[in-house]
Amino acid sequence: MAPTKTPLKTVTRSAKFRGLVGFLAFLAVWEILPVAGVLPARYFPPFHEVLAAMALNLASPIFWQSVLYTTEAWFLGLTIAFVAAALVGLILGSIPILWRYTESTIEFLRPIPSVALIPLAVLMFGIDVKSALLLIVYAAFWQILIQILYGVKDVDPVALDTARVYGLGRWSRIRYVSWPTALPYAITGFRLGASVALVLAVTAELVIGNPGIGHQVALAQSAMALPEMYSLVITAGIMGVLVNILARFIERKALGWHQSTRSGA
Repeated sequence: MAPTKTPLKTVTRSAKFRGLVGFLAFLAVWEILPVAGVLPARYFPPFHEVLAAMALNLASPIFWQSVLYTTEAWFLGLTIAFVAAALVGLILGSIPILWRYTESTIEFLRPIPSVALIPLAVLMFGIDVKSALLLIVYAAFWQILIQILYGVKDVDPVALDTARVYGLGRWSRIRYVSWPTALPYAITGFRLGASVALVLAVTAELVIGNPGIGHQVALAQSAMALPEMYSLVITAGIMGVLVNILARFIERKALGWHQSTRSGA
């Protein structure tokens, strides 16, 4: 007798339900432990206090302005990083001699943590948004560049030879052969870079003092307004979830023609 297959939608709903139950259990533990005295309520306020602080934030224009500042820095930095990485990746991947001369430099620069550039960013731009953009672009650029390089190297040599036989120039081959092959890799890099860009945006605001959610977290911490601080940290987490949802949406739209997207639909 053949085994019965569980519908994919049923499995997905079950996984989401278990995830919701686990999340609610986490919130219950967060509420109970400080109230019971297991955790010091001075540093770990119960969840209902954090929720009340979040409700106050939602009614505050300063809160929404901070969210807007963080979103703008994230979007601008990620856009610059993606465009730059796409151009550099396509050029280096399509011209082997350039790749041979730059590979060691890329492997040296890529592991440098973006936070190590904070002193340089402050010296160059102070607390201007440009200092945050420097960190965001630097961090997201490598995530996207490496993926695009992998994609260009994955181009079928037969397809390139066929394009040459039909008289396509280098840029036409990049546009019609290399880029479609590298696009799934580029979108993966975009998804990774989007999360990293948000992390660096909040980090820059927290450490440098740029306006945004991170700066509000630092102000709440210095004033010992811990429920507000935790509510702002949760806000940053919610923004991260929304960024991931947006990246997945863009991936489905940009790769609707691709087998991986159609098979996962």
